[in-house]
Amino acid sequence: MATLVQFPEDIEQRLDSLARQTGLAKSDYLREWIVEHIEDMEDYFLAMRTLERVRLGQEALFSAAEIRKDLGLDH
Repeated sequence: MATLVQFPEDIEQRLDSLARQTGLAKSDYLREWIVEHIEDMEDYFLAMRTLERVRLGQEALFSAAEIRKDLGLDH
């Protein structure tokens, strides 16, 4: 399944230039970037959703002391 991605003109020009200079396709660079960074993006958006739930009082919060006690780390 092909996905069409549109970029601002300056980014498109930079990708074109990079592809010309290296002989690789623009899609090669985009694929590499996605593979390298998708996990970071997933983590970011999951964290933002959790933060929103915290702000709305829908997510429980625990202190470091509570977590240490629960894990049996306090002696």
